[in-house]
Amino acid sequence: MRCPCRPQADMSRRGLISWLPVALFCLLAGCSLFGSTKAKPTPLTPITERLTVHTDWQTSVGKAGNFTFLPVSGGPVVIAASHDGTLARLDNGKESWRTNAGQKISSGVASDGRLVIVGTYKGEVLAFDFETGKAAWSVHVKGELVAPAAIAEGLVIVRTSDNRVIALDGNDGKQRWNYQRTNPPLAVRSLAPPLPFGPFVLVGMPGGKLFALAMQNGAPAWEGTVSVPRGATELDRVSDVVTVPAVQGPQMCAVAFQGRAACFDMQGGNQIWSREVSSVAGITMDDRRVFVPDEQDVVHAFDRMTGASVWRQDRLKYRNLSAPVALPMGLLVGDGQGFLHVLDRDTGEFIGRLNIGGGGVMSLLPALGPNTAVVQTRNGTLMAITLQ
Repeated sequence: MRCPCRPQADMSRRGLISWLPVALFCLLAGCSLFGSTKAKPTPLTPITERLTVHTDWQTSVGKAGNFTFLPVSGGPVVIAASHDGTLARLDNGKESWRTNAGQKISSGVASDGRLVIVGTYKGEVLAFDFETGKAAWSVHVKGELVAPAAIAEGLVIVRTSDNRVIALDGNDGKQRWNYQRTNPPLAVRSLAPPLPFGPFVLVGMPGGKLFALAMQNGAPAWEGTVSVPRGATELDRVSDVVTVPAVQGPQMCAVAFQGRAACFDMQGGNQIWSREVSSVAGITMDDRRVFVPDEQDVVHAFDRMTGASVWRQDRLKYRNLSAPVALPMGLLVGDGQGFLHVLDRDTGEFIGRLNIGGGGVMSLLPALGPNTAVVQTRNGTLMAITLQ
């Protein structure tokens, strides 16, 4: 998909690429921001299935509209939200509670086992009790909220659409600190939540930057350059880290739109390697590989230590891929036509497939068991699947 983009009319030139309902949906569909024609999804061909993708349970939480929702999972508990304000908790697929926020939700869910946090496009941060679903507190921040919050060390950390990072007290929502830097004239709206890691909060920023902020006060501890903006026009120079970094042990990897994938040493932010690849889908890793679907939906595997190319799978081109999930039995990725695909992590070969429909796979996350994932679709289907 290709879509029109422009700076927001009601903000300064530091505003983000917008309209939100158009440009954000276009971004999440894995499309190019420049042009006017739509590439046709590559037709699927028969595969030899070496495993089964089994549906454990399934329910509905409501449609996403023009936003994207990522559920949250801990043990047997899954909590998911939808644009109409629905928020639901499921325990092993059985509904524990369901509530309505009373306003439209625009962000995915965050939880620490005590609070459940969602945000709205009007800048409302809404907190609910984890056990009962009852409202705990709400607070207004300046800016739209489309990325899930993070909860750590008694703080609720949110990121606004103009890339401010704000830490709120988890008890009452009072602001503890605020971090903001100057944005380039154009930037892609980021759905990546802040990522707590030890004493830091990792945040991808416009201009291909990745920052580690001190959890205690929001002060920058180090910054890493994932990609350097380049090109003759502001559109060409958009190079933003808009997906969640992947962290394992002392290593962290991130990818930028119109940029590169890069891995860093978590201690000091020193770059280990980088490779030319552009993505708005996401990045993940296992103990040996780093996996990235690029902006044309070609899936790449790189050696985790050196960045050397291991394999590439191009039979899913233009199918609007989700962020991948690395499970022990295979690499799981969803597409915009409602299929789940399982690739061999060592070779990239197809080893499993399941058609779940639902208007396209919106988000995946590992959950519940070693080969289990939670899936949420654009039409509101929420399900758990297991590779067998």
